[in-house]
Amino acid sequence: MKTLSDIFEHTLQDIYYAENALIKALPKVHDAANGKKLKAAIEEHLEETKGQIKTLEKVFKSIGKSASGEKCDAIEGLIKEAEGLMDEATGEAKNAGLLAACQAVEHYEIARYGTLREWAKVLGHTEAHELLTSILDQEKAANSKLTNLAVSSINQAD
Repeated sequence: MKTLSDIFEHTLQDIYYAENALIKALPKVHDAANGKKLKAAIEEHLEETKGQIKTLEKVFKSIGKSASGEKCDAIEGLIKEAEGLMDEATGEAKNAGLLAACQAVEHYEIARYGTLREWAKVLGHTEAHELLTSILDQEKAANSKLTNLAVSSINQAD
């Protein structure tokens, strides 16, 4: 990679891989979670993630590229961490840990989409910029929901 365009495309492939990996991981997190609110939030985000993949495919098309993924070590690590929590944690620690793991993923996605959006703008990819902005807004909203869920579950424990 030598140009901004190269790193933009590489990072786009990275997040495309990440979103597809999440489609496989989220049902496992859902099954491990306890409580209707957390399960509902995970279900909602799974559906949102499926839509984000379709939006990413539009981003690729808008820059004249075919949608493809490139292994994302970051998401692999975050998923592995969540799997460890599913195996090791119990009771309220399990839900708290799963919430934290989900938020770690959201923060990663927010960082990636924020960067991609700005690079798209610099590169003059107006449609890609708009599409990436819509995903970034969804990720920020998902993070906010998880924060509120975490706070309400902590307050209920008091």
